[in-house]
Amino acid sequence: MLTYSYLSPGKAGFCEKEKPEIIQSGDAVVRVTLSSICTSDLHIIHGSVPRAIAGVTLGHEAVGVVEQIGGGVKGVAVGDRVAVNVETFCGECFFCRHGWVNNCTDKDGGWALGCRIDGMQAPFVRVPHADTGLTKIPAGVTDRQALFVGDILATGYWAADISEIGGGDNVLVLGGGPTGVCCALCADIMGANVVLCEKNEGRGEFLRKNFPSLKVVSPEEAEKICAAFPHGGADRVIEAAGGEDTFQTAWKLARPNAIVTVVAMYDKPQTLPLPDMYGKNLTFKTGGVDGNKCGEILSLIAQGKLDTAPLITHTFSFDELDKAYKLFSSRADGVMKVAVEY
Repeated sequence: MLTYSYLSPGKAGFCEKEKPEIIQSGDAVVRVTLSSICTSDLHIIHGSVPRAIAGVTLGHEAVGVVEQIGGGVKGVAVGDRVAVNVETFCGECFFCRHGWVNNCTDKDGGWALGCRIDGMQAPFVRVPHADTGLTKIPAGVTDRQALFVGDILATGYWAADISEIGGGDNVLVLGGGPTGVCCALCADIMGANVVLCEKNEGRGEFLRKNFPSLKVVSPEEAEKICAAFPHGGADRVIEAAGGEDTFQTAWKLARPNAIVTVVAMYDKPQTLPLPDMYGKNLTFKTGGVDGNKCGEILSLIAQGKLDTAPLITHTFSFDELDKAYKLFSSRADGVMKVAVEY
């Protein structure tokens, strides 16, 4: 079959591989029906993900149909429509038992698909630990609605969850990209008063049009709003921008004793100016998503409480992936997320 793979630093493209097969009893083979491109794919191609293996099929955000299962798979059956989790995890090790599935100690645990083992930018993918790595899509939920469940929506839900958001909390989300939008939508569902900060005016207009429940503001407006909040700042700040100064903005706009959750990936180390923040008594939370709440997310989608399909601004066929990557990496034409059809 034809796959889209990471070939070497700075280079990716189509190459032929054998169709995947069941290797272990917990495996499933999924026929991909819709996938996407993530910024993490770009990081791999640029050579900035050291654990990524040259030659690996890219892609960790997809939905599809189960075509084959191993003898140990109990949670899904052949023919089921499923969302594929960005992480594969055993469910049994120390970290999995605590819900920290990103750090699963299994050899195929954590973020493996599209990084260390062949991913989903191909017609078929083998998913290890299928009982934890696949989630059935409820009837009535479309592929486009479910596309982001296993990655950026899982990240948004996880970020809002670990931020310990309570009803009525004032929450600032920095960054109106796809991950930031997912964080804001999930915080909104949890009852927060959400302010989404986005510096690009064109993107801000897109967000106001397509996600009218969110209050989308400029950085200057965000600073004024947070200064006017009770107690001198936001109760919770979620940093999803990853800009040159957005980490500093995050802690500065938080009130004393707030929680600052960092989900952004940075190109450079960040400075923690402890003398400047001394006395604010902030709690910082950060890391890779623990994507173990996909069932809950799909339930919210099925109930009509959550819809990220408007993030899909462009659709390509699988054989147009070169074109899709070029558009996504250039951030041209107002692109937010692309969908790739098979």
